[in-house]
Amino acid sequence: MKEFLLLLIAYLIGSIPTALIVSRYFFQIDIREYGSGNMGATNTFRVLGSKFGTLVMIGDMLKGIFAVALYNFLPYYINNELDRTNLMIGLGLAAVVGHIYPIWAQFKGGKGVATLFGMVLAIQPVVALSCVGVFVVVLYLTRYVSLSSILAGIALPICVLWIYNEKEVFYRVFAIAVSVLIVLTHQKNISRLLKGNEGRVPILKYRDRKKLKKNESE
Repeated sequence: MKEFLLLLIAYLIGSIPTALIVSRYFFQIDIREYGSGNMGATNTFRVLGSKFGTLVMIGDMLKGIFAVALYNFLPYYINNELDRTNLMIGLGLAAVVGHIYPIWAQFKGGKGVATLFGMVLAIQPVVALSCVGVFVVVLYLTRYVSLSSILAGIALPICVLWIYNEKEVFYRVFAIAVSVLIVLTHQKNISRLLKGNEGRVPILKYRDRKKLKKNESE
């Protein structure tokens, strides 16, 4: 019963519509009416810029972190590693479901990638930071948030199964499932990437202007 209550709280935390709050507070708009219509960090980057996109991304990651931390309210799990890991994964997934289907925003949310990585950061920081590193490098090179998210998601099971060789079976299954989920939820983005019309986020503008001037001078 107590576990169910914590799962419900985790879902409600995940349901906090970070992008919607930011768009309404700073711009008096509904982010779902612009860009892809998605209530996530990627669409916020495109519509509101890198500053507010980063703010939303951090907020969505914190939802996963806070949800996972709820296990501390049940003393039994603090000293039981296997059961604790399983509960943490359950709490994190509840937050992700909340982000995708938020009760506070008519059940129309984002894709849950940032919340997923916040969850993994709370469970296994080294694995999460490795995936974040993949995300940052790809974003710097391409400025595609979608591609960065997809490759970071694919990096998760690679890190869990082979690089860090995590032994917990549930965690290994979870990592594979997350990778598949990220790819499936980005099918439209993959299609646009293949066609060459996926939108880039407005970051590193100085670098792009410098390259453009260099190409023009040549």
